[in-house]
Amino acid sequence: MHDRMGLRAIVFAGALGCAGPSSTPQGPGAVPYGFRGNQVWVDGPWADIEPSLNIDDVIDQLCPAIMKLPRATWRDHGQEYCGVIYSLEDGMFYASQPSPLAPTVLVGPSKRKRCQPPLHVMDDRGRPMPWADYHSHPWAPSELSQDDRRSSLQLYDIRIQFDTACTVMKLVPHRHEDRPGEVFVRRGRTWVLTGYIQPEDKPSGRVTSVNE
Repeated sequence: MHDRMGLRAIVFAGALGCAGPSSTPQGPGAVPYGFRGNQVWVDGPWADIEPSLNIDDVIDQLCPAIMKLPRATWRDHGQEYCGVIYSLEDGMFYASQPSPLAPTVLVGPSKRKRCQPPLHVMDDRGRPMPWADYHSHPWAPSELSQDDRRSSLQLYDIRIQFDTACTVMKLVPHRHEDRPGEVFVRRGRTWVLTGYIQPEDKPSGRVTSVNE
């Protein structure tokens, strides 16, 4: 586990070091997210989320906090938000600031935003080690979409998604492993397995129900 965390930290720090100047001003009162080229950066930690030694404690706080943000519940006219859950050398898990950044896309007759998962976290206290990305959907019910599940779009070891009813979904894609990805739903304080993504289905994101 420690070797894996070390590799994650090195790769993530390398991405930060190679990125160009931010397109969004930084400093006191500045917007806590921006683009570096076509990649998104975010500040951390997000003060609204209490850090914890248990990553699930951080995950459980995300939806209520996101739903207070502008247009987070406006359905097809709403705004999605993306962020990162990461740790530092103190062993605590933190949530980054949420970002709404993404191109506008057409969905049927209406427009909505798709947030772009950040690749860079800026935390002056240490070297961020990313574990998961999180994002919201501005309507309910809403499960993980096929695009959310495709292997080519998985950046981290865990993907978290929630809707306006605060139904929280988790995808453990098992990237680069010859084993099925796993899809869970949060029920109370427990993760319940609902489906698998077989190795041959990872490119498409097709889910096989646990009952099949």
